[in-house]
Amino acid sequence: MTDWPILSTVTFLPLVGAFLILLIRDDSESARRNIRNVALWTTVITFLLSLPIWYYFDKGHAGFQFVEKMAWLDSGISYHMGVDGISMLFVILTTFLMPLCILASWEAIQNRVKEYMIAFLVLETLMIGVFCALDIVLFYVFFEAVLVPMFIIIGVWGGKRRVYASFKFFLYTLLGSVLMLLAIMAMYWQAGTTDIPTLLAYPFPASMQTWLWLAFFASFAVKMPMWPVHTWLPDAHVEAPTAASAILAGILLKLGGYGFLRFSLPMFPVASADFAPLIYTLSVVAIVYTSLVALMQEDIKKLIAYSSVAHMGYVTMGIFAANEQGIQGALFQMLSHGLVSAALFLCVGVVYDRTHTRDISAYGGLVNNMPKYAVVFLVLTMANVGLPGTSGFIGEFLTLLGVFRVNTWVALFATSGVIFSAAYALWLYRRVVFGSLDKESLKSLLDMSPREKLVVYPLVILTIFYGVYPMPVFDATASSVHALINQYNNALSAAATLALK
Repeated sequence: MTDWPILSTVTFLPLVGAFLILLIRDDSESARRNIRNVALWTTVITFLLSLPIWYYFDKGHAGFQFVEKMAWLDSGISYHMGVDGISMLFVILTTFLMPLCILASWEAIQNRVKEYMIAFLVLETLMIGVFCALDIVLFYVFFEAVLVPMFIIIGVWGGKRRVYASFKFFLYTLLGSVLMLLAIMAMYWQAGTTDIPTLLAYPFPASMQTWLWLAFFASFAVKMPMWPVHTWLPDAHVEAPTAASAILAGILLKLGGYGFLRFSLPMFPVASADFAPLIYTLSVVAIVYTSLVALMQEDIKKLIAYSSVAHMGYVTMGIFAANEQGIQGALFQMLSHGLVSAALFLCVGVVYDRTHTRDISAYGGLVNNMPKYAVVFLVLTMANVGLPGTSGFIGEFLTLLGVFRVNTWVALFATSGVIFSAAYALWLYRRVVFGSLDKESLKSLLDMSPREKLVVYPLVILTIFYGVYPMPVFDATASSVHALINQYNNALSAAATLALK
């Protein structure tokens, strides 16, 4: 495995598929079928090629593995790729979700199929690149370029207010990242390098850490998104096509949490400790406030979008608790949310493709003629609530346990989110699935097709599997998380010793 550039292969293979699709000039039905097949097989092969990353990953090694490095730009900026236990999980999650999203778009997207599939394949390359980049400039290029294909997907194939939603998404996330670019320049002038492993070991002055932390926070908080810069997310989800919503919730929301773990906590430990109370406050407000807002929604997608903001509140709390339970819980919560939220949006797409409405009031009694759908939706709803036996429970419980060790009151207020999530999720399920089938438009609906089962069933299986047996995830992340916590604590001890002198 050391001689095969597996990370570059997995990262850029989707671009090969996009190029092949570009060569298909015809716009006939057979051509569109070929385009879909090329996109599907490209993402499937990419997923299969990513599995050796998991298989050959040395779980006892905390450093970066499968490293590739070569000169790229002047001033020491290099093409540097590698993964550790933290980033490896997100690479696998990305390659796993993409074929399912292509399948989910099989019949839903009928216009400009060629451009749609190219945008999705380019998006996959950029998302994988974010998690593999070990040069901060390379990371920034991937991190910002992700906006472009998602902006196009929402703006072209979205709903009635798609242009408004796409521009709001683009401007919010871009403006937050301008400060991060300035911070990257300051770090280069200070440390003389853009190499992430080198920067992780560089002791930035405490006064400089404050400004660098705030600059990175401006970008990552919008990407999460944290309250109060979350308002772009419900609009983007409502207007985005189903598969785009699944990727937005499953992968793009994780970029902020990954950024906190890769940059904020290890590179700016003193500032992270100083600003931890701010993070706790914003996280608790997000959990409570957005859960209450979710209770008032009449659009299924908007309700799930607000629940995503609440669940990301647990992630930020766990990360800045800076202990093993908190960070492991935050990582598991991000992985679980990537599976569960993506599956929930895909489930919304199942009924939307039949009825062309997302109004909760338009549904009711689906258990009568869509029993398999009702069971799938039930499992995912329970996982969203955090029911023991599902992956949602593991992440929430560990983050709350980690925060409880740091601040009892924060953990107490955050726990109320579990109650609120049960309220809005069960309310949604009762309105959509239970009751009598008295609406004429619903009586002719058929249960899930084989294609739809192929899309959703793997996510349901993994949700239950990791809820019962989470050790594969913990084993993969343990060494990297332990090294991160040791580095963080040692940096704080050194700063405290220096302050006493």
